[in-house]
Amino acid sequence: MTQTPTLIPDILQAHDEIRAIRRDIHAHPELRFEEQRTADLVAQKLTDWGIEVHRGLGKTGLVGVLRNGDGKRSIGLRADMDALPLQEANTFGHRSTHDGKMHACGHDGHTAMLLGAARYLAKHRNFDGTVHLIFQPAEEGGGGAREMIRDGLFERFPCDAVFGMHNWPGMPAGSFGTCAGPLMASSNEFRIVIRGKGAHAAMPHNGNDPVFTAAQVVSALQGIITRNKRPIDAAVISVTQFHAGDATNIVPNEAWIGGTVRTFTLPVLDLIEQRMEAVARSVAAAFDCTIEFHFQRNYPPTVNTPAETAFAVGVAAELVGGANVDGNVEPTMGAEDFSFMLLERPGCYLFIGNGEGAHREAGHGIGPCMLHNPSYDFNDEILPVGSTFFVKLVETWLARTA
Repeated sequence: MTQTPTLIPDILQAHDEIRAIRRDIHAHPELRFEEQRTADLVAQKLTDWGIEVHRGLGKTGLVGVLRNGDGKRSIGLRADMDALPLQEANTFGHRSTHDGKMHACGHDGHTAMLLGAARYLAKHRNFDGTVHLIFQPAEEGGGGAREMIRDGLFERFPCDAVFGMHNWPGMPAGSFGTCAGPLMASSNEFRIVIRGKGAHAAMPHNGNDPVFTAAQVVSALQGIITRNKRPIDAAVISVTQFHAGDATNIVPNEAWIGGTVRTFTLPVLDLIEQRMEAVARSVAAAFDCTIEFHFQRNYPPTVNTPAETAFAVGVAAELVGGANVDGNVEPTMGAEDFSFMLLERPGCYLFIGNGEGAHREAGHGIGPCMLHNPSYDFNDEILPVGSTFFVKLVETWLARTA
């Protein structure tokens, strides 16, 4: 970084305490909707700090509530709590104690950063309004944000705006990046079953080959990207599965392909879904086969609202310096279920740099260790940066002079 961040002294003094919490959560990872121990730990810390706690939203989610002054204006801060079904390769002292489960995406750090902010806000209360501290389960494929909303999150805990952030390996430690509009893509999956007529592989003319047909479908789907949508509309169709047959000398009766579709807008997603089914049916019909088409929409695009993004960028720039904040960061085709919250309320999602990997133990090579990697670990040095940023968001949004 080109500028030392102006961190809050009290948050710096609590660094050891918050780091210990982060490492405890890392050592005890829990998968989506199983975050009982993590939620218990969070609830206990919030209670110890005098923060009102509400549990049971989205099964294992919880909300801490802080009010000061008239309490009329409000802000929501969100952190995710769940881990991944991954075997950890690290050997440090806080490595996962549960085989096949690991905090490989940094949700342990996100939770710890929000707890660090909660501790300070409860102690100093330098704001006029209400802060909702949202600890969300099941970001990794479970749609925990959607489930909390279905359980009345924003009816019970109104938020004028909502903010969240995710660590990003490869970005300088403690820097920030975001953009107005789409920041992350929608996440969707498909499965296309092609049914034909089996035959002996030496006499394929006696059947209708679903394997050959499926191969033509795979190629034809890419024409949707290059010929059906506008070139300026970003989208991806990735076929990641192709399954057929059990023997080398038999043409099977069916084959199936599966994969993912990513877009930044719902109209482009609508177009792709419609064209995928039409193309697959037409190609299959050309070879006397039929299809069964399945398309599942998982997470919508993560779309930041302009005013709240400009606000968050301004707060980040004041904290770490404008040179360390990219307000026009390149969007990613990764997905994030904070998108559901942004469908309900204005807000902004940001990336906070996790560094180039120097904080990791030796033996994993140079360069950043990317997310969902068995050698990943959250960079504890950015905990005070993230906590201070959350606090500054609150104090600026709920300024006493507002």
